[in-house]
Amino acid sequence: MFNLLVVEDDPHVRSLIKAILTDEGYNCITASDGIDGFAILAIVDIMMPRMDGYEFTKTLRDGKCEIPILMLTAKISHEDKKKGFEVGTDDFLTKPFDDEELLWRVEALLRRSKIATEKKITVGSTTLDYASMSATVDGKLVTLTPKEFLLLFKLLSYPNQLFTKYQIMDEIWDFDTESDEHTVEVHINRLREKFKNNSDFYIKTI
Repeated sequence: MFNLLVVEDDPHVRSLIKAILTDEGYNCITASDGIDGFAILAIVDIMMPRMDGYEFTKTLRDGKCEIPILMLTAKISHEDKKKGFEVGTDDFLTKPFDDEELLWRVEALLRRSKIATEKKITVGSTTLDYASMSATVDGKLVTLTPKEFLLLFKLLSYPNQLFTKYQIMDEIWDFDTESDEHTVEVHINRLREKFKNNSDFYIKTI
């Protein structure tokens, strides 16, 4: 069971979030502001007394604490997002929020945090191990080039998320490379061929 810390100064919103998360099986701990709120994982309200969400997040990151943080905010301007990401938040959710979206975002943060910690992804019978840059299906090794591995690891880390070729090029090949976006297509096709009989995942091009 995951322990989730909700830091929210509005008692009604705090109770609502706790009820939503508890119903889904999470162990939910609440606090009214950042001073009382240091713990395992944070869902943080930006505008709080004594210590706001920005200061709370910055204090955690300055202390080398890498727990995933979701900020709740009634204001979501470009500058607000920029400030939040600069101090180290992982995601934003705008108030009023949808119950299901709150759960989706919490689950996504926990999944990515687990991947970052263990550096390993398991989808069905397929396992990618970042430490050894290896892929196995039912325990059998699938030979991948380093770029193929990094590309597949990226895609499986964010299931159902859309990435442009330029985003992939920037992260895996770096924009300074002499390769072009056609390289991404080539690597995707190679992955499809190597995993053509694998029902654990499907790479879709839009």
